[in-house]
Amino acid sequence: MVNKGVYGLLFNLSKIVYNYSVYIGRFILMKTVITYGTFDLFHVGHLNLLRRAKELGDYLIVAVSSDEFNLGKNKVCKIKDTDRMKIVEAIKYVDKVIPETSWEQKIEDVKKYNVDVFVMGDDWKGKFDFLKDYCEVVYLPRTEGISTTQLKEELKG
Repeated sequence: MVNKGVYGLLFNLSKIVYNYSVYIGRFILMKTVITYGTFDLFHVGHLNLLRRAKELGDYLIVAVSSDEFNLGKNKVCKIKDTDRMKIVEAIKYVDKVIPETSWEQKIEDVKKYNVDVFVMGDDWKGKFDFLKDYCEVVYLPRTEGISTTQLKEELKG
C-alpha cells in the first residue's frame, strides 16, 4: 500500500510546477514596450501616448528624463524629475518607470529589459531607427492641439 502522504506531496508538487511553468510561459510570451520622455507639465497628449504605447504590448516601461540629462539638452523642467517619475508611475498603463540619464542608454535598456517595441512620438520620426537592429520601432502621432512647449508659452503670457 502506498502512503497517502506521498501522493499528496506529489500532487501539490505537480501543482507548483504547473503554476510555475504557466508563469514562465506568460513571461516569455509577454511583449515589452519602452518609451522615453521628459513628461514635464503632464497633459492629455502624454496620457494618449502612454495608452497607445501600452496597446502595443503587455508591459510598458517609461524612461523619464532626469533633470541633469535635461540640462545637457538645454531644457529646464517646471517639475523636478523625482516628481515627474511619480506622476508617470501612477498612470494605469505604466508598469515600470526608470530614469533616462543619457542618449546612449537606449540600446542598453532595450537589451536589459528584453524590449520588443520602442515607441516615440512621430516628431522624432527616423531619429531612433538605429534601434531596429534590436527591436521594432514605432512612431505614434502626437495629440493635436497640445504640447508642453505650447503650455509653457501660454503660462508665460
